[in-house]
Amino acid sequence: MSTGSPEDSAGGEDPSVSLFRDYLRLRTVHPQPDYDAALRFLDRIAEELELPMKKIEVCPGRVVSIMTWEGTNPTLKSILLNSHTDVVPVFQEHWKYDAFSAFRDAEGNIYARGSQDMKCVTIQYIQAVRRLKAEGRKPMRTVHLMFVPDEEVGGNKGMETFVKHPEFKKLNIGFALDEGLANPGEAFTVFYGERNPWWITVHCPGSPGHGSRFVENTAAEKMEFEGQIKQWCKEAGEDVTYKFAQKHMNQNITSTEENDPWWSSFSAACKTLNMTLEKEIFPAATDSRFIRAVGIPAIGFSPMNRTPILLHDHNEYLNEQVFLKGISVYERLIPALASVPAFPDEA
Repeated sequence: MSTGSPEDSAGGEDPSVSLFRDYLRLRTVHPQPDYDAALRFLDRIAEELELPMKKIEVCPGRVVSIMTWEGTNPTLKSILLNSHTDVVPVFQEHWKYDAFSAFRDAEGNIYARGSQDMKCVTIQYIQAVRRLKAEGRKPMRTVHLMFVPDEEVGGNKGMETFVKHPEFKKLNIGFALDEGLANPGEAFTVFYGERNPWWITVHCPGSPGHGSRFVENTAAEKMEFEGQIKQWCKEAGEDVTYKFAQKHMNQNITSTEENDPWWSSFSAACKTLNMTLEKEIFPAATDSRFIRAVGIPAIGFSPMNRTPILLHDHNEYLNEQVFLKGISVYERLIPALASVPAFPDEA
């Protein structure tokens, strides 16, 4: 596929934008994401890029796909470009356009579920690598593009399981990039840590009945909002139990000190593009938490400035010019990170 001027594609649309819109039209939406469609799409991309693709079924029907661009010194720790293929559900009645049509309006805003979270980043990785390869560039460190399922439902059948898999360890990852958030201002937000999610199921039996009746022993009556879950359940009665669907306790954060070689490389590449970075803790949770938990530094970053934060929202969109600029950002970031000199323990 050509990555030249917009005139190279039908209707004057930049081919990277066309590829982005094609990917957005795949209905990888919960509760029944069409992962097979995503795998077919990624297979085609791997063939175009002439990169080997490995697929690991981490759970039944849940496949992690990895394209590998081997470095000139493959013994060094590698760079991971991570993205998830699934998207959250939509309530179509609240959307201006079909959420899977990837409609582009007169201002160049592309409306689709996943336009910000995070199919944009997937295609930006792909197109940046495509351009770098077309220029004859070769990374020193190996670069892995990873596409994982089920991030939007907690990652249990995706990244959480995969980081414990022997195939993950074989990747020999030294540093990872994953998703971030848009920034409505001029700056770009980068995330070096995130909150720990606790997903809890409380079993609280009680007598049924309409709220207008004075029914004794109701489930609502038993739920006393005290300080702790254990105390709630204890006070509610012996038959009230709880279990964690997900309880993440790891609080690893990634260094953003200027003397850290990974961060220094990342921030210096951004400075060459006159980008202002704002460092934050991610307000929710991403697959980065599982990567950091196994001791790998990870930065959450989606190059979307001048853009309202619309992930999981109605009428999620991304402007095509912001999207295209993001490809150029990764064109700088990928070779910069892949050129970080060998650490003493890698020599």
